[in-house]
Amino acid sequence: MSKKNKDGFETRAIHAGQKADPTTGAVMMPIYTSSTFEQESPGVHKGFDYSRSANPTRKAFEECIASLENGEAGFGFSSGVAAISACVELLTPGDHVIAMNDLYGGTVRLFNEIKTLSQGIEVTYVDMTDIKNVEAAKTDKTKMIFVETPTNPLLKVVDLSAIADFAKTANILSVCDNTFASPYVQQPLEHGIDIVLHSATKYLGGHSDLIAGALVIGKKDEELIARMANIVNSLGPITGAFDSYLILRSLKTLAVRMDRHSSNALAIAKHFENHKEIAEVIYPGLESHPQHALAAQQMNGFGGIISMNISAGLEKSKSFLEKTKIFALAESLGGVESLIEHPALMTHASLPKDRREAIGINDGLVRLSVGLESLDDLIEDIEQALA
Repeated sequence: MSKKNKDGFETRAIHAGQKADPTTGAVMMPIYTSSTFEQESPGVHKGFDYSRSANPTRKAFEECIASLENGEAGFGFSSGVAAISACVELLTPGDHVIAMNDLYGGTVRLFNEIKTLSQGIEVTYVDMTDIKNVEAAKTDKTKMIFVETPTNPLLKVVDLSAIADFAKTANILSVCDNTFASPYVQQPLEHGIDIVLHSATKYLGGHSDLIAGALVIGKKDEELIARMANIVNSLGPITGAFDSYLILRSLKTLAVRMDRHSSNALAIAKHFENHKEIAEVIYPGLESHPQHALAAQQMNGFGGIISMNISAGLEKSKSFLEKTKIFALAESLGGVESLIEHPALMTHASLPKDRREAIGINDGLVRLSVGLESLDDLIEDIEQALA
């Protein structure tokens, strides 16, 4: 339980930001599709004038995710990438960002192909599992540290307290993409991180039926909160009312879903760790994982993502992916259904081959998003696909 919240996580996931409708008594948050709102007098309204600026359903989502992350202010976005883009808008031309070298391919594409050109920022990628690499990368222009943990797709775990302590000492804004963990499994703000963000498409939405993002500011910094609110209102990358409602629906079951995702994934990782067709199973819950002790201390469970290196390389990994029956061959993750994908050919195909291989994304690597199906069925599906 957070020092900021007297209610437990599960209670806040169901109730935070939401009250019974005052008109009808409906216990579920209505979907306010209205684009505009009647005013009592010019400039005098009930907190809503135009839905790009604020919408009641989105406001409930933003308050709920801020509560779950133990933050001060939440913002809903049209996608996870939109949330990252808005975050980088806090920077000015010439500013320098230190980023994890193992990031979601879409984040790298946004940094390298868009923000460095349109915004004039510079990005240095380092392995943040060693804080000395972060310290060495700092320049007098460094204004942001951007970390993802566990990372996508190699599941490296970064010491968030070490990152936050260094960032505060150097007066640098620290940002964590918490998509792979969810606020139930990991709480970056509690470790001192300034901003946490999500692709809400994944575990927050949890049903593979929406695209959305979220960002939460951790400290009571009115200037920073106002700047982000202005960025969101000015650029308009907002979560729509219907998607906001769907996420609110999904957050109510986040805790029970994450428990099942984590328990299924841990059992599968242990089952296949020494399989003859698999060179390596990568999962923070395994004692063989290089940051297992840190993950056990920093996380509540280990999440639902597993990566595996198939021994025979590209052709065997492709055959394996094509033969699964329950695991659907598809991008994305975090839904109730199990998904499987090939990072080098799918989610990280936009990275140059030499860079992929340098950080460990080889042709035999596959990523599994373990769902909520029967554990025995999932194990049997992987077994038959490897045969």
